[in-house]
Amino acid sequence: MQQRASIYLVDTTTEQTAILETVLQFVGETYQIVSIEDLEDQLADSPALAIIYGDQASHLAAALLQFPKIPFISFSGDVTDLESNHIGVLSIPIVYSELTQLLHYCQNFLNPNHQLSKANKYLITSLVGKGRRIQEIRYLVEQVAESNANVLVLGESGTGKEVVARAIHEVSKRKKGPFVPVNCGAIPAELLESELFGHEKGAFTGAFSARKGRFELAEGGTLFLDEIGDMPMPMQVKLLRVLQERTFERVGGTKSIQADVRVVAATHRNLEEMIIEGTFREDLFYRLNVFPIEKPALRDRQEDIPLLLQELLSRLEGEHKATLRFTQRALDSLMQHSWPGNVRELSNLLERLLILHSNKIIDITELPVKYRYSDNQGEVLEQVQYSIEQEELMERDALSGMFGGAPILSDESEAEEESLGFLGHLPAEGMNLKDKLVEFEIEMIRQAIDSQDGVVSHAAELLSMRRTTLVEKIKKYGLNKEM
Repeated sequence: MQQRASIYLVDTTTEQTAILETVLQFVGETYQIVSIEDLEDQLADSPALAIIYGDQASHLAAALLQFPKIPFISFSGDVTDLESNHIGVLSIPIVYSELTQLLHYCQNFLNPNHQLSKANKYLITSLVGKGRRIQEIRYLVEQVAESNANVLVLGESGTGKEVVARAIHEVSKRKKGPFVPVNCGAIPAELLESELFGHEKGAFTGAFSARKGRFELAEGGTLFLDEIGDMPMPMQVKLLRVLQERTFERVGGTKSIQADVRVVAATHRNLEEMIIEGTFREDLFYRLNVFPIEKPALRDRQEDIPLLLQELLSRLEGEHKATLRFTQRALDSLMQHSWPGNVRELSNLLERLLILHSNKIIDITELPVKYRYSDNQGEVLEQVQYSIEQEELMERDALSGMFGGAPILSDESEAEEESLGFLGHLPAEGMNLKDKLVEFEIEMIRQAIDSQDGVVSHAAELLSMRRTTLVEKIKKYGLNKEM
């Protein structure tokens, strides 16, 4: 068996060299310690699998240009906009999976005709991003694609677990077959068995004809079981049998049907905790968890937000027949948000901005208030504060305009009316002022909308507030359900 080329450790520090020696010996890679002055002669005698460079980024840029056909890995974090042969960055302490992933990319760089080169192109366009976490996802998808192993995709809601499942299907040999998704939590428990396995005519009331299930529809392709953690326990037993024996029967049938199907499951739940609680079968978990892939939350890959915005915008431009451009301040602000709704939240925000500010440049002041951030205490925060205070002032002016009319409630004399105001006496037992103000605001908004025949812009003008402010209040109080 031909031995792989060596890895060259160039100008690494004593600490870096000691750690790399230990890790590379453990993974079975050969290495050589070389100075930058001797590197050219060394490469002429013996090719390199990769160069792990330990010097400063300024010197790294020159080395990348000097050896454009050799893949480089560096220890510097400030290496943006370098040459294409810069593969990635290592950190101390070195993570085993991180190093092996980067070495895999180095091998792909040296072998452009690698069998997964086409798959790489698809993965780059579907799993968007350049950060380490998303690169790891693409690497794992590549590794598992050509096998028939079951895959379990984990991650919070909105992270794009189905995108990973589709990527596995599209870069595998099963891509010519169907990709069939099933949301296990959206189908009633009593119908899930028929939905997955199909049924024969007369199997139950209403079964007027035989029907194929999702396993049959996915024959030769991939079956995606979304939200597998919501599957009822009785169905978990039946699914386990199919995964073990690769056969199943339709409901009401006796004929065994072969299941030539790749199963990819996904969940946002912690299945191991569910096993302890007794709500998920341990044996099914290990059947599904052959090859786990964890999709990171958006807050853990914020460096990918500009690329994600660009990709999502390209998908939404056709639907809305409009586009957007973002200033650097707006991008920096979005990259500081925690994104509890993940990519789905980002997509929803982008769609909202397309509706409100189509074909415009989005600065930080065009973003909703909760997306406005700044690290410094300078101009940006002042503008945000001004915007918030301006909005609050306009709302107070609108309420003052409401209150400025004739007295609404009073059974007392005019003198008492002037001293007590239009609300009269404060109840002896007191009141919740905040709730009362909310009730009053809701009633005034209702009256304004009714008086303007449901035209929100006219109602906003009547209340002396911005239309966007009124729209937010309508959504906040759920009044849009009444309109």
